[in-house]
Amino acid sequence: MAPITALVTGRAFLEGPRWYEGALYVSDMHGDAVLRVTEDGDVSTVVEVEQPSGLGWLPDGSLLISSMARRCVMRYDGSGLAVHADLSSLAPYEINDMCVDRYGHAFVGQFGYDMRGGAPPAAAALMRVDPDGSTHEVAEGLRMANGMVVTGDQTMLLVAESWGKCIVAFDMADDGSLSNRRVWAELADYPDGLGIDAEDGVWVASPVSDRFVRVLAGGEVTATVDTPGRHAIACAVGGADGHELYMLTATTLGERAESRTAMGAVIETTRV
Repeated sequence: MAPITALVTGRAFLEGPRWYEGALYVSDMHGDAVLRVTEDGDVSTVVEVEQPSGLGWLPDGSLLISSMARRCVMRYDGSGLAVHADLSSLAPYEINDMCVDRYGHAFVGQFGYDMRGGAPPAAAALMRVDPDGSTHEVAEGLRMANGMVVTGDQTMLLVAESWGKCIVAFDMADDGSLSNRRVWAELADYPDGLGIDAEDGVWVASPVSDRFVRVLAGGEVTATVDTPGRHAIACAVGGADGHELYMLTATTLGERAESRTAMGAVIETTRV
């Protein structure tokens, strides 16, 4: 692997990276802001949002943001922030990462249990928000749906199940309906965020093991990037030529007060 470079340092806790129109967008979950980062590392605040996580875009270019504790998907059109969908009736606890397809269907995971309060893990539904803001449960019993990506041909949704230590796949129709659920890859580690490259290789962030791995369908690991002492939280593949791996790492594991004190979240990059 190529050398690892620190692109951005000194943030609270970074999540939900997406490469979009020539820049990297990330959520500073405990800095309460969505950030835009250039390839040179210049950082600007796009919008302030309470506890943001997953990011995606509607066909008209509006930014969708998963607001975790509020349990809402927010919409930012460049001038104002509004509630796109309220998921509190479907999600009793925090919502999580999100992936938006080319038609504007937002797939949203949830914790499904009081993780902060020390409750045992419980399975919960994967949710979908349609472009008109309507909400639906589209798959039951996910073991903490986390990172999500859509394959290059736009026909398959891949979802990391953190407690299940696997990636599950769904066939995805143009209307956002999901079918043919199956295990796409069993994993050796607990997954967090996912990134996908041009060959549909999936990069998996493993916060407990402090590493990023590239996995193919069936579970074969083709590359590993270790980040000892820095937890691997989430990742995205992007850059001008599509060969830059953006790795979000942190010295904490997502506790709000600790993260805001440590300010140890970093965006690191390497060539892949």
